[in-house]
Amino acid sequence: MATTPSQGRRRKPAETPADTGSNGSPDAVSLSNDELLAIYKKMVEIRLFEDAATGGFRQGKVGGYMHVYSGQEAVATGFLEHFQEGDYVITAYRDHAHVLLLGSDPKAVMAELYGKGTGLVKGKGGSMHLFDVVNGFYGGYGIVGGHIPLGVGTAFSQAYQKTGAITQLYLGDGAIHNGAFHEAANLSGLWGKDNLNPCLFVLENNQYGMGTSVERATANTDLGKKFESYGIEYVKVDGMDVEAVLQVAKEATERVRETGKPFAVEALTYRIMPHGAADFLEKYRTKEEVRKWRERDPIGLVEKRLEERGIDEAQIKSIRADAKALMDEAVKFAEESPDPDLSELLTDVYAGDEVVLPAG
Repeated sequence: MATTPSQGRRRKPAETPADTGSNGSPDAVSLSNDELLAIYKKMVEIRLFEDAATGGFRQGKVGGYMHVYSGQEAVATGFLEHFQEGDYVITAYRDHAHVLLLGSDPKAVMAELYGKGTGLVKGKGGSMHLFDVVNGFYGGYGIVGGHIPLGVGTAFSQAYQKTGAITQLYLGDGAIHNGAFHEAANLSGLWGKDNLNPCLFVLENNQYGMGTSVERATANTDLGKKFESYGIEYVKVDGMDVEAVLQVAKEATERVRETGKPFAVEALTYRIMPHGAADFLEKYRTKEEVRKWRERDPIGLVEKRLEERGIDEAQIKSIRADAKALMDEAVKFAEESPDPDLSELLTDVYAGDEVVLPAG
């Protein structure tokens, strides 16, 4: 449940990576214009998908609850550029970006949010429980921290079967205080001593676990050290700078793939939208704080770099227009798709035995 600060105890404005000197740009990868435009296209598609999904939720067309990724696009985009066939990806409930980046059809993802039979998991999962095994996505999970032991376990299976693949395990700053994290991280570090846990932990530190700031949730706000205590090395990166993320992700994925040992990256990022689609009041953070972070919007930073390189503004506008058309098509598909057939109620739920529904 969200915690609302009492009167007079509003947290101080969060420092941005630029404030703390951890921008990461000097060590960032050097991308060609075409490569940077391709990255920009992916990030814009995520943002516009989230905008369209938010619109559907507010119109009452999206069932259940929903969490969007707006402001955090640089993290998943940077890390999933280094995804290889055979790798697994697992994350929590803020999962739209990850599954889209891995190649899921935006129409099927949007239809899933709308609870339609054409959805990615036939309308059974909704926003928080996307799944696409074909593309290596082993789920978004609604139980905070519940997916962390599963991710560590999939990494162990990859090592056990000698696949040479790795698991990218995404978690938030709120989940790191969950007992499931500590138990799983301990096993990961233990198995890693024998090169049996190629698990890349990606900590998406967006400053808040629902409505509670990091400094009000943990005595040690250097969250990476929580990995270190289990023998897992870690680094930090500016999660608003996609080029910095790309460089760190390249080094981290190569390291885990080569050694079979776990590694962690803490990406300092910020959600520029509320925690969830119904989180309108946001009493736990100030408008000034949000405005300050919006100045480092990861998409805006890429646009600035494109402009500095002399990329024609019309080319940037064309990318945004194409993405908007793609998401409009996804919404239209979701709205026009049929509800799941009643026969789907128990399919893919139980294994082995055929389930027969009662007549009528």
